[in-house]
Amino acid sequence: MASIYDVAKLAGVSPTTAKRALRSPEALHPNTLKKVQQAVEALQYEPDARAKSLKDAISPNVGLVLGSFVEPFFGELARSIARNLRNSKLNLIVTENEYDSTIELEELKQLYSQRIGALIVRRGYGEASAEYLQRLQDRGVYILEIDYRGVNSPYDSVMLDNEGCVRMGVNYLADLGHTRIAALSKYDSSRHPETRSFYFPKVMEERTLPLPDEYQRMAALSEEAAYHLTHELMRLDVPPTALFALTGTQTAGAYRALQELGLKVGSEISLLGFDNYSWTTLVTPGIDVIEQPTTEMGAAAAQIVLDVIQNGPPAEPISLRFPGRLIKRGSCIPPVKQ
Repeated sequence: MASIYDVAKLAGVSPTTAKRALRSPEALHPNTLKKVQQAVEALQYEPDARAKSLKDAISPNVGLVLGSFVEPFFGELARSIARNLRNSKLNLIVTENEYDSTIELEELKQLYSQRIGALIVRRGYGEASAEYLQRLQDRGVYILEIDYRGVNSPYDSVMLDNEGCVRMGVNYLADLGHTRIAALSKYDSSRHPETRSFYFPKVMEERTLPLPDEYQRMAALSEEAAYHLTHELMRLDVPPTALFALTGTQTAGAYRALQELGLKVGSEISLLGFDNYSWTTLVTPGIDVIEQPTTEMGAAAAQIVLDVIQNGPPAEPISLRFPGRLIKRGSCIPPVKQ
């Protein structure tokens, strides 16, 4: 029996668009609608009535899958979502996937057993959970990705403008005169498909800045991984003059390593990070960071879920991108002449 994904593939549209053609045909362009209708007829596709019945009786439970409980960004995000759902009579069930789609798969199964009607998910890396997410959507669970969006994902999303933020950071360091800049993780399409590390080489190339192979090393988005990577990078024969941490906890790990190495941040080495955590204002000099509008992102995600539960799925795909803000405190300076 053909699935909605078979229909979407034959019509040359996303699964979300194919579903909207069946639910809200008036919302689509006539040419797009015609393609989907022709595919439906060719494949003799029949919607699953059981999935529809589940959709018509959406559960008051909302699942939230975070990347890591240890990363303060996710704590602030979860609080914002919870506050905005508090008066809606919806129950928020929170878990984490540790950035791993294998762990995520098991957490999704547990959430589905709690009869969730909507899911806000920071996807884990890998494809282990992809099929199950599609199955949840087929069963009537609304899915909204947040903070990270999988390649060619069919789901609505709320994201930071990661490309813009990485460009902001690289341009800031380059304008100070840095040419030896290292990001604290290398992109890998299978093991570490992290968005910020994906854009880093692209932006470096835009500025015609070199990117030595020895600077490109993979590291998890954790304090310990950044700590060890910073030790490795700064012990190279030609070390970087500026480090670009990709998360708040990475920034903390890099700072700790630089302290151990006896390198003075803001006078001997530049450090730029993400996330405006309180500790970054308590050291001297303070740490330059790219701040995420975390509270606003959480509020937007909650409102989207509320709208879907009250009014049904949106007629058009939702893809919100929030800008970051560069805060300068003194941890980034022109490179020291050697």
